[in-house]
Amino acid sequence: MSNEKWYDQFTGKKNGKISESKNKRKEFNRQRDAYYDAKRRGTDKKDGEVSFSGRRNADAALLSVRNLFAYKELPADAIAVLNDFDRLVQGVKPMNSRQLQNLPRDIRTLSHQLTDERESRHVSYMNATEQLSAYLRYFTWWNLVRLTRVFANLPEGSLNLSNDNVILDIGSGPLTVVTALWLARPELRNKKLTVYCLDISQSTMAAGEELYMSVAAKARPSDENADGFWKIIRVKGEIGTPIRRKANLVTCANMFNELYQKEHEDPEKIAEKQLKKLIDYAEGDASIFIAEPGMPAAGRFISIMREKLIEKGFNIPAPCPHLGKCPMDGLHARYGGSAKWCNFSFSTEDAPSKLLKLSESAGLPKERAVISFLFADKSKKTDSNKNSQIAVVSDPIMLPGHRLGFYSCCEKGMILAVDSGNRKLKSGDILSVKIETPLEALQKDKKSGAMELNV
Repeated sequence: MSNEKWYDQFTGKKNGKISESKNKRKEFNRQRDAYYDAKRRGTDKKDGEVSFSGRRNADAALLSVRNLFAYKELPADAIAVLNDFDRLVQGVKPMNSRQLQNLPRDIRTLSHQLTDERESRHVSYMNATEQLSAYLRYFTWWNLVRLTRVFANLPEGSLNLSNDNVILDIGSGPLTVVTALWLARPELRNKKLTVYCLDISQSTMAAGEELYMSVAAKARPSDENADGFWKIIRVKGEIGTPIRRKANLVTCANMFNELYQKEHEDPEKIAEKQLKKLIDYAEGDASIFIAEPGMPAAGRFISIMREKLIEKGFNIPAPCPHLGKCPMDGLHARYGGSAKWCNFSFSTEDAPSKLLKLSESAGLPKERAVISFLFADKSKKTDSNKNSQIAVVSDPIMLPGHRLGFYSCCEKGMILAVDSGNRKLKSGDILSVKIETPLEALQKDKKSGAMELNV
């Protein structure tokens, strides 16, 4: 019998070099799943049933798993809207055939302006027709894919808004957060809510409001007596611009990254000033949602905001499994430091096929979507089972001995969770475990110093 393993071609044990194919991650996942499926069929009592018991050499018993980005939690009408989002955009901001032909080029150009050419970008770049169209048809679409997954999978009891409550969306742009909330949380569609949208670009918000109304016409409330949409109030201005009412939910997505990359102040001081502005907008028991790109500077900023929110009495229901010190605070990570930063990813295999095709044609293929985020509220804190909650953060890492590991977070610090069997762990999994090996007896990962926990 051959000693060759299914993963040898990826680890370089056989061929000496990892394949440079752009599809190697997909092929890795496919072969991993096939390997474990075959193994499970030969060992489990029932064909195809995953067993979480009887693992030898495990340091923790796995009791349950939930994922922060589970596709199955998306409502059916939300999936339908996401799959056909380009048609809705065409109804709001129509493009002719020549413009549509140039769309991939415009997307690629805008991508550079949002990343490596951001310093030369004009502050009113979103007012240009070509750039706004490219943003709506690509970046807004991808942001909806990310945010609907997050909102649909928030813990039970989150976003418990009542009639006549207020939402404030800061840096609203084309109302992406508002649209994602409508799609992902159908129970909120029945509520009579007022949404203040704050941004420096009136034209972008106006286009976003038209898009939101188009989405609301497709994804209807279950209550026939509901209004059918929320009341949108557009306010031109930056964060700190006053609004008339206090908010029960304050949201901001992809807003702070431009600020902390331009400011020369210490990130802690920037976060403290910006958090004060957020809290000034909020009712006493309001919730706060912050999302940023999954990159080192964003992970560092999110970690600082988390710490300061906890100091002010907030709980962090998502994504954190605990209220202790963040073991992935990203300190100096943007400058090449060794600290891990908190960012999650999920596969794009369920993303709209037309969006994936557009990404390919623009030269920006995506096999996974990445995000750093936090949701904070004043819910009652409990200590029950908190020590047994672990958040899987990283993508899989090949470890010596043909093992799969994942950098993870728990109250006791950073964990290198080792998939000791057919767990199929992935970034965004929240594990409920019963730890059976004393933590002080666990081996340490030589690279990161994290405790190795066989699950």
